[in-house]
Amino acid sequence: MPVEHRLALTVTAAIVFVIANVCPVVHISLKGLHNEATMWQAAAALAHGAAAPIAVPAALTIVLVPFMQIALLLWVLTYAYSSRRAPGFAVAMRSLQALKPWSMVEVGMLGLLVAIIKLTSFVQVAPGPGIWANAVLMVLITIVAKSDLQWLWELTEENHDAEVAAE
Repeated sequence: MPVEHRLALTVTAAIVFVIANVCPVVHISLKGLHNEATMWQAAAALAHGAAAPIAVPAALTIVLVPFMQIALLLWVLTYAYSSRRAPGFAVAMRSLQALKPWSMVEVGMLGLLVAIIKLTSFVQVAPGPGIWANAVLMVLITIVAKSDLQWLWELTEENHDAEVAAE
């Protein structure tokens, strides 16, 4: 897949990521009372009560790590698009490799679906725009961040060698 396509998918992932984390994931109603929660609010809610030990790992794997992956990919791909190697390229690439197993948007999505199914027997539940954005993000993260990035080393190697030789 050309750099232009990966960059476009990464920009799309960044936009969808914002929607997924700003918009409510679920709307809950019970006897006239309504509530809704975003991904951040869900992670913060875990911090209170018996589930507190999993609040930080949940926030890391479903919010912070995907954000870091998208940001690093935008950094590296923007430079690769102009046939250059980004400053800090090696560190960014190693970080992307290290983050791969920790990005668990799909696990978060599965958890959301299970929670919604379980809640429907107690309260009225409606999916919010955030859940649809998370579904799209799950696909985009899989395409752009979890694929092999070796090609970026090779693509930027030739131009990097030429830049170093010119100095």
